[in-house]
Amino acid sequence: MPTETTNVLICGTGGQGILLASEIVSAAAMLSGMDVRKSEVHGMAQRGGSVVSQVRFGKSVCSPIIEEGTADLMIALEKLEALRWSHFLSDSGTALICDLVIEPSSVSTGQASYPDVEAGLSDRGVRSLSIDAFGEAGRMGDLRVVNTLMVGAASVYLGLPEACWADAMRELLPEKALEINTRAFLRGRALAGA
Repeated sequence: MPTETTNVLICGTGGQGILLASEIVSAAAMLSGMDVRKSEVHGMAQRGGSVVSQVRFGKSVCSPIIEEGTADLMIALEKLEALRWSHFLSDSGTALICDLVIEPSSVSTGQASYPDVEAGLSDRGVRSLSIDAFGEAGRMGDLRVVNTLMVGAASVYLGLPEACWADAMRELLPEKALEINTRAFLRGRALAGA
């Protein structure tokens, strides 16, 4: 269990379940006895815009805002969003990146090109783990569990008790969605090396 404040930044685009993912992380931390603060920005989410949530937990946390260069873990549900928010990671931070490309409108209309995300992250010295969460969710038969799969991968890095993750999902998910999300969570843990 962490003794200092842990900073987790979760990013992606509208409709990917960023807010649910941040709620699961926050609930798991609270159930483990941590003080938790959370913030979210999702102004253009319904138009596929960037969505980001920041979760901070520890013995005592005063602010929900993560300063640039201080995030311990970034959970990115889309590759370009990983690059966009990577400056928030600390030097020892890790980025868990869903290997999914969602072209912004400027790319799909030919006004811009999709950047080389791997090269950009490498230039910034970002330590990352790419996860085929979209493909895995498809093989599980439900693309809506990409976020839960990525949270499962993140759980390997966050040091919270496994029972707290299960209790958090039971609190936040409807009964009919619990089984597939639990399988996705466990698959994410396995892909992250648990």
